[in-house]
Amino acid sequence: MNAKLLASIVALLALALLVAGCVSEEVPATPPEDVQGEVGIMYTAVGQMPMLLSTGQVDGFMVWQPLVSVATVSGIGTVVSYSQDLPPAGTWNDHTCCALSAREDFIAENTDVANAIAALFILAGDYVRDNPERTAEISANWLYGGADMTFGDVTISSHDVLKDSIPTIRFTTAHSPEWLKSNDEFILALKDIGYLTGTLKDASNEEIRDMLFDFTSYEAGRAMVDAGEIMTPAKLTEPISLGYLPSDHDAPLFVAVKEWRYFNDEFGIALKPRADVPGKVEVADLIVNGVTVAEVKLVLGEGGAPLMTLMSTDAIQMAYAGTPPAITAIDKGTPIKILFPTQTEGSGFVVAASAPVTDWDSFITWVGKRSAEGKPVTIAAPARGSIQDVQIKYALQDSGVVVKEV
Repeated sequence: MNAKLLASIVALLALALLVAGCVSEEVPATPPEDVQGEVGIMYTAVGQMPMLLSTGQVDGFMVWQPLVSVATVSGIGTVVSYSQDLPPAGTWNDHTCCALSAREDFIAENTDVANAIAALFILAGDYVRDNPERTAEISANWLYGGADMTFGDVTISSHDVLKDSIPTIRFTTAHSPEWLKSNDEFILALKDIGYLTGTLKDASNEEIRDMLFDFTSYEAGRAMVDAGEIMTPAKLTEPISLGYLPSDHDAPLFVAVKEWRYFNDEFGIALKPRADVPGKVEVADLIVNGVTVAEVKLVLGEGGAPLMTLMSTDAIQMAYAGTPPAITAIDKGTPIKILFPTQTEGSGFVVAASAPVTDWDSFITWVGKRSAEGKPVTIAAPARGSIQDVQIKYALQDSGVVVKEV
């Protein structure tokens, strides 16, 4: 990432901190020399976005899946760009999103269990990529009970939405150079604006990576998967609590539980639900080579930050959530490590289906026309400082558009 690009991201982060729900003092942005138009950004709950779009209260929205697919499947919206394709080209390839994190004491005291769980999620990620339709069905049932989704006057099948959504998310557990660089650059930007005030503030890049990541469980899990044999850990006397979020970004977890027989028969490892229920599961048993190793409580969280709070008090030992809240928690001294990514990308920018827009260039042309008519385009975004907020602001700035919060 070049210096100009980093400087622009730093300026944007001063307006919108990377970690959702955390707000900084606003810093006036410098208007671009070649102004193409103006766009207003409205911050709102993501569940309201389809209704706001369908009723004409906004002209578009930037959000994570499956809300992007809600717009396209219902016919109320058109995808302008998925997150990885936003300008400048190549900026957001394989960008950081969700990961599996764990408390350091849990890893140290239960290394073999952590390795086995890593192996299971590696296998589950493979399953999701190979079986997108079955994954969509499982996710729709887990998240929505398989019922229709209703947004104002718009009602659509949750199964159809998830079938459209799942293929747009890059499910991977590999800590690729691109993924690592994405985390490095965000950390650097946060340091430059003075947001990091704890353990990461004055640390070098190498020291930061040491504080953030522990890939040993992933490497051990990967080796067991490649060898075709999962080592049986010693039985735990206490339950494990694993937090997760209500999003199809967590599809590998849902698949691991709902397809437990497949994983048990094919690989000798499974998360077997205690209750045979059609939707979400709250308690499962980790079984390795026929041995019940541990009881696993699945804790549904409201967001990444609340899950990190639960981690700090040892209410949960592992979390399936975004890397930004994990980074913030580590900076504040929470004794956790990011073990490996679980997916990257998976967000998108949508405009109303009636708009004369088919791609980013036609969107910018439309923005200019609307601005000239005195009717600036308004789009909705998640909480100020979310990764989606940062991405859309930077893309607009790069295209010569003035951004105003409304």
